[in-house]
Order: sequence, then structure tokens, then C-alpha cells
Amino acid sequence: MKLGTLAQLSRNAARFKEIVSILVKYGLANWVKEHEPQFIQNLLKRSQGDPIADLSPEVRLRLALTELGTTFIKLGQILSTRSDMISPAMADELSKLQADVPPDDPNVVRQTIEAELGKTLEELFHRFEPGPLGSASIGQVHQATLKDGTEVVVKVQHAGIEETIVNDLDILKSLAEMAERYDPDLQLYQPSATVAEFSRNLLRELDFLRELRNLNQFRQNFIDSDSIYIPQPFSEFSSRRVLTMERLSGFSVAEADKLDEHSVDRSDFVEKGANIYLDMIFRDRFFHADPHPGNIWVVGDSRVGLLDCGMTGRLDKEMSGELEGMLLAAIDGDADRLTDHVMRISTSPLTVKRSILRRDIDDYLSEYIHISMEHLNVSSALNSLTDILREHRIVLPSGISLLIRVLVMLEGTSRLIDRRFNLVELLEPHVKRSALKKYSPKKLLSQAQRNYRDWDQVLKILPRDLHEILIKIREGRFDVHIEHRRLEKVVEWLVQGILSAALFMGGSQILSRQIPPLIGGLSVIGLITTVLGLILGYRLIVTMHKSRGQL
Repeated sequence: MKLGTLAQLSRNAARFKEIVSILVKYGLANWVKEHEPQFIQNLLKRSQGDPIADLSPEVRLRLALTELGTTFIKLGQILSTRSDMISPAMADELSKLQADVPPDDPNVVRQTIEAELGKTLEELFHRFEPGPLGSASIGQVHQATLKDGTEVVVKVQHAGIEETIVNDLDILKSLAEMAERYDPDLQLYQPSATVAEFSRNLLRELDFLRELRNLNQFRQNFIDSDSIYIPQPFSEFSSRRVLTMERLSGFSVAEADKLDEHSVDRSDFVEKGANIYLDMIFRDRFFHADPHPGNIWVVGDSRVGLLDCGMTGRLDKEMSGELEGMLLAAIDGDADRLTDHVMRISTSPLTVKRSILRRDIDDYLSEYIHISMEHLNVSSALNSLTDILREHRIVLPSGISLLIRVLVMLEGTSRLIDRRFNLVELLEPHVKRSALKKYSPKKLLSQAQRNYRDWDQVLKILPRDLHEILIKIREGRFDVHIEHRRLEKVVEWLVQGILSAALFMGGSQILSRQIPPLIGGLSVIGLITTVLGLILGYRLIVTMHKSRGQL
């Protein structure tokens, strides 16, 4: 282990001891005991808690993350979206993670708000309820009324939570490095890179102004829609640690009995909600990433209200195109195209065999292609696909894996409201409409303009670059640096080919010039050199022929 890592762990020794002890207690970090120096082994003392031997690995991981607190609960919630890395059973178990964080004292809440907004609570609000509506992992929510009578909710970050999370992230980074070093099975999944991405997203979540911007973007994206209601945020009453937004008037779909009490047309409401999400994904490429029942509300005249816009997903144009290609290939039952899209967007080991992957995907498509649309379960289909990817140790980009989880959650929430709901019926036209937009005159013209600008730039700099290359060649300063991976055999063949050609050409010239000693008018040296070149070349051709298909 690096000295820097040891020093970091020493600074956080108490928390590190607590984390590793809990992991070991639940049987989740035996590799730490086996491989780390005495400094760390001295910290490992298995606690005598309740028996856990009979619990499943999924439950043990959830209990461990819950006991570890906010940072690790958030990590578990993120991992629950990565069914390409973990099994559906593990993802389902981790999706149950909820932080039970006690609320801050009202005086602490007052201090936080006044320090962030620069005014007293009385100057900011006509009324502010000191008792919170709820307390989550990062913050707690209070009811309030603005001076103009607007009913709002105020989300206030827990005092000291940022420092706790930053320290935990430092330790988590060290644990990921240790796991990656000592557990070969984890190396493919790049735990260090996963933790780095998780850290980046969690630190962003600590900035409530990002959620404010998300709310404003969703409101702008659906400004002409009568189907959705996004609460209005108030920037003058918000900061990095305080977020004030309009209080929705309605109820969440988690209160299923109220749907019938208020005569809500379940089928119509679900269809509106699903189309809103599909518009986010395929039209805007920016989507709400937490569609559980508590975040989806019935507002006013059966409009779909969305809460908690802190967790979002975004797809760039390239990723969106690949996603559309994957879905269209699946709809068409084209295993070759689907395999190509999967291998292009994913991280896969060098040992993966395309032919075997293609066979498994073909079997997968054959299983679902004959199911009638009304009986096709999107969640089951997506989970089966991620099972195949996990078996081949293929890791999807985080944006795609998050989207898969959103579609699974969306179908699950929708069927809680209306059991007859079918996501595929709505999904197919969205995918095809989005794909057709690529070939619209406007898109083609825009692409042509981009291509023109790119080539114009190339043609402007190409003469200058060629001139510089020619100067370097003339002065003997031109170097070519080649970085290769797993090309040792190819390089060896290249050297042999060059040597063979050099011997043959050199020997031919010696023969043609009849350089002595001569036998029967033939140069002995030239003959030997030419024959050696031919023999080496023949052996190279035979070797390459035998090795065909092994690279």
C-alpha cells in the first residue's frame, strides 16, 4: 500500500476502524485481513453482533451499508442502478436502502438558513414550521410561507454532513484501491473509477443549486405541456445548502387509495406519466432518474407532478444514438446489430468472444420476440439482457445503466397504478420517431454544416502541419512513437518480415553484381543471403497461417 494511503487512513483511523469492522462483521472484506499490513490488521476485530450467517449476501450488504451511514447508503442506492455489475436480486435489495437520519435541532436549522441566505428567518418568511416534514440522508424539509403568501417547502442540508461525506469518500477511495489490487474479480469493474464517479455525483448532490437548475430545466423543457407540473424553485431563497420551492397541492401515487377517492383515471394518468418520461429520454436526453411512487404526484386536474429532481440522468448525442440503435435492433430481432451496439458502448474484457456473445443475444431475442406485446414485461427483458452482459463481464456506461434502472422503475410504478399498463406500446413509437429525426432535412443540413466546418479546419491546418513534418524529416528530427497493446506477436512478425525482405533484396543485388567469391558465375554470398531471405519469409507465412484466428 502507498504511504499516502496509509497516512490518509491514519488521519481517519477511528472512522476507518469502524468501516472495516462493519464490513468484516458482515463478511464483506476478508481480503483486507488477508493482504494488508499489521497497521490495518490491528484495527480488525470482528464484533459480536446478531447472527448473520443465515442471511443472504444481498441482505448482509444492505445491512452493512445502512450501519455505515449516509455516504454508503448513497453508494448502495447508486449500485442499485448498476444491474450490469450486480445481480437483479442485489439491485432490488439495495433499492430498499433508506437513510434514517435524525433531524437537526430547530436552532441549528435557523443558523444554517440565516448563514446561507444572509437574513433572519423572520425577514425571509411569513411563517416557518420548525418541525420538519421529513429528514433524509443529506437534508430535511420544512413547510413555510413566503411574505406574499406563497406556500413553499424549504430543504435544508444537515449541519456537518458535507465534512462527514468528504471524509468517508477519502476512505472509500482507499478501500476501492485495496479491493482492486487484491481481488482479481473486482478489477474488471474498476472499483476506483466507480468510486471516483460516485464521489463526483455525490458532491454535486450536496450543492442544492444544481437541483434548482434541474427544476428550471425541466420546467423549460415542458413549458408547453398541460400534462406535467414541476414545482417552481425560488432562487432568491435558495443557496448551496438551502433550496426553497413551491409546495405541491395534491398527493403521491404511493397513496393508491386516494386515486379512486379523487376519481383519477388510472390508465390515462399512467400513460401521461410514461410519455413524459419517454419525452425526457428520447427528446430531451435529460431525465428524472428516481421515478418511485413517492416522487410522482397527482396535482390539480390529474396532472403529473414530479418531486426530488436532485437525481437526474443525461445522455450525449452519441450515447443517445447508440441507445436508439440498441432498442431498434431489439425490436427488429437483429442480434448482429444489437451485439455491435453493445460492444461499441461498453467496457469489455479482451477475452470476450463476439461470436459467443452474439449467440447469447440471439437466444435472448428469440425468447422475447414471440411474446405478444401485451404480455411483454420490459423489466424482465432488461434484467435478462443485463444478466447476459454480467456473464460476459461487460460493463455498460453509467448513463445507460441508470436509464435501464429508470425504465424498470417506471414500469413497476406504472403497474402499481394500472396493472394493464404496457410500456412497450409507448416505447416503440418514441424510439422510431427519435431515430427518424436523424434523417430529417434539418438534421442532415446541420450535420453537413458540422462536417464542412471540420474539414475546413483540417484543410487550413494541414499544409502547415505537412510543412513542419517535411522540415523535421529533412533535418532528421522526425520520430514516430507507437503505443500498442497486446501487439507483441504482430511486432515480431513485422520485424521478421522486414528482415526477410532485407536479406532477399540484398542477396539479389549481390547476385546481380556477381560479387566474389563466385561458383559457376554465381556469388556465393548473394546466393546464401537470398536463400536465407526466402526461408525466413516462408517460415513467417506458415507461422501467420497457423496463428490465424488466435488474435
